[in-house]
Amino acid sequence: MNILLNENFDAQERLVWRAALSAALPEVRWLDGAAARAVAQTVRVAVVANPAPGSLQGLPRLELIQSLWAGVDRLLADPTLPAGVPIVRMVDPALSAAMAETALWAVLSLHRGFFRYARLQREARWAPHGQRRADEVCVAVLGLGQMGRAAAQRIAAQGYRVQGWSMGPGVAATGFGVVHGEAALPPLLAQADIVVNLLPLTPATAGLLDAARLSLLPPHASLVNLGRGAQVVEADLLAALDAGRLRHAVLDVFREEPLPANHPFWRHPRVTVLPHVAALTDPRSAAAVVAANVRAWAAGETLNHRVDRARGY
Repeated sequence: MNILLNENFDAQERLVWRAALSAALPEVRWLDGAAARAVAQTVRVAVVANPAPGSLQGLPRLELIQSLWAGVDRLLADPTLPAGVPIVRMVDPALSAAMAETALWAVLSLHRGFFRYARLQREARWAPHGQRRADEVCVAVLGLGQMGRAAAQRIAAQGYRVQGWSMGPGVAATGFGVVHGEAALPPLLAQADIVVNLLPLTPATAGLLDAARLSLLPPHASLVNLGRGAQVVEADLLAALDAGRLRHAVLDVFREEPLPANHPFWRHPRVTVLPHVAALTDPRSAAAVVAANVRAWAAGETLNHRVDRARGY
């Protein structure tokens, strides 16, 4: 079987991914763009990681697009993406566990004031402050997909009062509360000490965290954005931080990446910047997920985590 591997990795990443995928699917011949074009009529599966726009054209027998990334917004933004071809996103338990670890670290650091202590250390100031119990801290988790549910459960297990929010109904939850729909978001934000965003990027979530919604948060609440940069209106967030309405922001994703060196987030005393590393895909476990889907497709079985193009995830 010929499979196109269409990615934007550097040389070392490419070697690692090729080795992992080859080990998981030894029966497959992996082709890069040039090799695939020579045998385009035989390519029925493409495994992709942010492929260049237009690079999936000219494959007349393409029947499956498997993304190596959990987010597919960039992929769906390509107007030349072959219509009607099923797209499957990466849902890897190891990736969800890593994201839950980062979310918990951010919540603990905000709750216990560890970012403030880091600033005090740089000033050589000894200034202990009071400490609330975890069950006195309300954490709102926006987005209850695989990663959002894993994060909410991990945070709730530490004793925090966790409320999850999803755009639509039907999300099952264990260990934390759930609300859904646009009408439920304002009252949730109004009680949240910490907001953790793990929503997918769709037309409905772009710019969701703007001045109006940030103003609903209690004084000195904090934001953790692990979803997508375009979901936060950066100027509005900076204004809220500068005015002291928000205490701190932990940001892993940005509208422009890499974050430009002159961006105010880098030097803002109330912002912690991560370079999109909250959860990195592990090629070993991800390759096993790819193999399971490719074999399911070959056997005519149901694909796991198929993307709804209309919803955007």
